[in-house]
Amino acid sequence: MKAMILAAGKGTRVRPLTNEMPKPMIPIVGKPVMEYLIEELARHGFDEIMINVSHLPEKIESYFGHGERLGVQIGYSFEGHIEDAEIVSEAVGSAGGIKRIQEFGGFFDDTFLVVCGDALIDLDLTKAVREHWRSGAVASICTLAVEPEEVSAYGVVVSDENGQITSFQEKPSVEEALSNKVNTGIYIFEPEVLDLIPAGETYDIGGDLFPKIVEAGLPFHAIDLPFNWIDIGRISDYWEANQKIMKGELRTIPMPGTQVRPGVWVGLNTSIEWDQCEIQGPVYIGSGTRVEPGAMIVGPTWIGHGCHIRENARISKSIIFEYTRIGSASIVKNSVAFGRFFVDKDGNSFESEDMHLDWVTDSRIPPEALKSSADGDET
Repeated sequence: MKAMILAAGKGTRVRPLTNEMPKPMIPIVGKPVMEYLIEELARHGFDEIMINVSHLPEKIESYFGHGERLGVQIGYSFEGHIEDAEIVSEAVGSAGGIKRIQEFGGFFDDTFLVVCGDALIDLDLTKAVREHWRSGAVASICTLAVEPEEVSAYGVVVSDENGQITSFQEKPSVEEALSNKVNTGIYIFEPEVLDLIPAGETYDIGGDLFPKIVEAGLPFHAIDLPFNWIDIGRISDYWEANQKIMKGELRTIPMPGTQVRPGVWVGLNTSIEWDQCEIQGPVYIGSGTRVEPGAMIVGPTWIGHGCHIRENARISKSIIFEYTRIGSASIVKNSVAFGRFFVDKDGNSFESEDMHLDWVTDSRIPPEALKSSADGDET
């Protein structure tokens, strides 16, 4: 079967992570979020996958290639152009991206699935497609019930007793919400839906195509199946996703590495002063990482490969990207350290133009090569 992964957005709500990587490439316990998605598609027989790319497209294309490693075929649709030897992103909207692919080569010739490339799911996609066929719909949305107080963060789907979708509400207030079922960004379409998308225009699935389907009175179904859905929409979502996975709340994602102590996993060739450190799981420490005496690491915490945790550093409930050095006696709590950036779990940055984080550096720079600042701190 055929599927499309939407991966052309710039991911502005998860900056600074997306300053240097496309949103679908953000790692979840060491692997790009979109890789989990492709593995899930492959398990359910979706082995022909188109991906639309725009922001930093080469990072997606070079990592996934043609898809053989994951047992699928992958093709790409680039949205943008080259100007002065630089790639300029020109995303054409989620529906516009589908139309562009169809016009180019007629890829969508039967029932097809569309999913967002920045979410973790464990939905029974086979069952969802069968439900779509059973309903006779030309378009279906996989919905999920959330707590009533959470509806204002999502697009709400309103349907009748037969599952026919009648209207939508975009992030309504709790008082105005007509339903607690939300749009998860997982869609099943028949090819005739593509006739509703104008050619050569920026066009959105939720804001443009869906209202058009409702207006036309076409069979439009809400599929309500239980599943886990973790949307990486904001830094807080990303932090929460890692916390849940490391605590084992999404069983389809195992911890990598070798479990050397209860709740503590390590990669290859680590240098850890076990007798002089305090490490409380769940914790993962990547290959080639050094943890000096006196350090304390409290989980759920992920530390990428090639890191350097210096003496007496304190790290708890955080994500430390690869090749990061955390300075002596530093305190890192409920945070994400990414290159020269350091943000708390809500995405608030600790870096400004007049403030340098001299205790977060690149571990590949030898300590002796670090220059001394005016007050003697490492920089």
